Amino acid sequence: MTLVPRSEIFDDIYFSPADGLAETDHVFIKGNNLPEAWKGRESFTVAETGFGTGLNFLSSWKIFEETAQAGQSLHFISVEKYPLSAEKIALYLQKWDEFFEGRLARLCEAYPVPIPGFHRIQISPAITLTLVFDDANAALPRLDAQVNAWFLDGFKPSSNPDMWSEKLFSEMNRLSAPGATLATFTSAGFVRRGLAAAGFEVQKVPGFGTKREMSVGVFRL
Repeated sequence: MTLVPRSEIFDDIYFSPADGLAETDHVFIKGNNLPEAWKGRESFTVAETGFGTGLNFLSSWKIFEETAQAGQSLHFISVEKYPLSAEKIALYLQKWDEFFEGRLARLCEAYPVPIPGFHRIQISPAITLTLVFDDANAALPRLDAQVNAWFLDGFKPSSNPDMWSEKLFSEMNRLSAPGATLATFTSAGFVRRGLAAAGFEVQKVPGFGTKREMSVGVFRL
C-alpha cells in the first residue's frame, strides 16, 4: 500500500498518489523548461513556495548534477510555514530512495531543526539550499535574490488562500530576473490574474494525470 502524505492543517496531499515523482517532473521541472533553462548560465536560482517533503528540491538537485557544466551553481530557495521533520521526509520519500542515489539521506542529515528563520545549507560546492521556515508573505519581503524559476507549490488555493496572495505575487515581481519562469499545478483564475498583474505572461497547459490543466508563465517586465 502506497503511503500518501497529507497535511492535516490544510486537508490536502503533498503530492500525487499516482506518482509524486512524475508529477514533480511534469509540473515543475518541465514546466520551467529545466534543465534547458540553466544551460550557459554561471548561476541559476529557483524559488519555491512550499518545501513540503522536499521532493521538488531532490529532483532539481539530481537533474542539476546530471546536466550542469563545471563552474555552474544552483541556489534553491524554499519557504515552508509548517516544516515536516527529517524523519517524516525520509518516510514519505523512501520509495524513491534508490532513484535519488543517496541524496535523500544527505538531505535528511543536513536538514535543520524546524525553527523559524532562514537556514542556509551548502549541499555541495555547486548547490546551496536556503530553507525559510516562515509564512511566505512574511519571508519573501526579507529575501534578496534574482529568481530564474518559480515553483509555486503551496496547497490548493481553496485550502490555503494565503499562499496565493497579491502580496506574494508582488514580491515575485520584485525578485524575478528578466525572463524568469513559473510553474504551478493550479489553473485557478484568480491565481492567473494575480500573476498577470505582477508582470507574468501566464498560460494554461495540460496538467499531470487526471488534472486537466496547470499554469506556466514568463516574467515580461
